[in-house]
Amino acid sequence: MGAALEPTGQISDNSDHSNDLATIGCFPVSDVASIHHRIVELELEHRELDRSIEVLMAQPVIDELMVKRMKKRKLLIKDQITFLRLQLTPDIPA
Repeated sequence: MGAALEPTGQISDNSDHSNDLATIGCFPVSDVASIHHRIVELELEHRELDRSIEVLMAQPVIDELMVKRMKKRKLLIKDQITFLRLQLTPDIPA
């Protein structure tokens, strides 16, 4: 196979992992662990953005452009988390 563009904008290698000993679904265990790790990182960033937005909104003068950018980033992170979780969900045969 070849490389694929991930939602993060990074290129990932979609090599065939059929020779790997330990797999969960179609992912090697090491890939599953790295996906879980990335999900945790994104959830942390999502929470930090949420707190930052709350702090900005509590200010007497609100930088609306900054708030919009932060909310947009927060939505992007949420989409990335959803995408990664779907990667961990095995396909159900029809």
